[in-house]
Amino acid sequence: MLPGVDLASLSVWMDREGLGRGPIEEPSLLAGGTQNLLVQFRRDERAYVLRRPPAHPRANSNETMRREARMLGALKGSAVPHPPLIAACEDEAVLGAAFYLMEPVDGFNPSTGLPPLHAESAVLRHRMGLAMVEAIAVLGQLDYRAIGLSDFGRPENYLERQVARWRGQLESYREHAGWDGEGGIPGLDKVAAWLAANRPAAFEPGILHGDYHLANVMYRHDGPELAAIVDWELTTIGDPLIDLGWLLATWPEEADPPPEKTQVTPWLGFPTAEELVAHYGAHSGRDLSAVTWYGVLACYKLGIILEGSHARACAGRAPKDIGDRLHAQTVALFERALRWIG
Repeated sequence: MLPGVDLASLSVWMDREGLGRGPIEEPSLLAGGTQNLLVQFRRDERAYVLRRPPAHPRANSNETMRREARMLGALKGSAVPHPPLIAACEDEAVLGAAFYLMEPVDGFNPSTGLPPLHAESAVLRHRMGLAMVEAIAVLGQLDYRAIGLSDFGRPENYLERQVARWRGQLESYREHAGWDGEGGIPGLDKVAAWLAANRPAAFEPGILHGDYHLANVMYRHDGPELAAIVDWELTTIGDPLIDLGWLLATWPEEADPPPEKTQVTPWLGFPTAEELVAHYGAHSGRDLSAVTWYGVLACYKLGIILEGSHARACAGRAPKDIGDRLHAQTVALFERALRWIG
């Protein structure tokens, strides 16, 4: 038995689903799942990866897991690189939470280190960046209704809801005793006001990943193409340009470093942010006249999300060093947004 995974119960469920026979072999926890558990194992000569919420799930963890599985199932046969879904279990009684099984991805995450082939070629690294924007361009072009996702999100007034939704999230941190409040975030009101005043009037709805950056993709070992986009817990139907903005907000700039988890070494050769935008435009056909707005929104939203860990640390509910480090990243993101709006 692994933490959160009763192998005997899993075997019984897999028997019912017709997923091999015999014992579960070589079970091991995979690194990379900071919010959710990833377990790789073999059964009847087939490899599987199980994904489930943490041992102490959040209020929405099970619904999030069901949504992830539904999205991966809907992407089957598309040109979007993703881990193929094998089966999903919505019954929380089997393992104590909803979970799903997917095919292992043969690839590497660049934020944990580049293999020699990629580390020694600036040409390959340049292509790695372009491959990232091509993937979300394809994702945003899918007909979500045709693949069974017409009820997966609420695209109506999607952009109008964003600023208030995340400001409310920030204000909810007041429940954490010791948090020094919103005053520690530079330009919070100015950024929020700019976003409200400059919000795009309309957009073409599509699928978005919701947390698109270098730590959430895997590359092929034999070249610069993507093997899979991973960690689909924030996926929804909305404005696909949110994914481009998120990528820009986490892309390294000379003025400041990106969030820690998206750092890649060596960086020489990767496209500039301007190249990413141009390449996305060429492959998506979308209007990018308001691309700065999407980047600023991503800084605003991601900064507020990271500040949550700082607030919990102030109340003694998370390690102080992690809280301090994430607060510094929140400050850097808002400083980046302020530079972009002038």
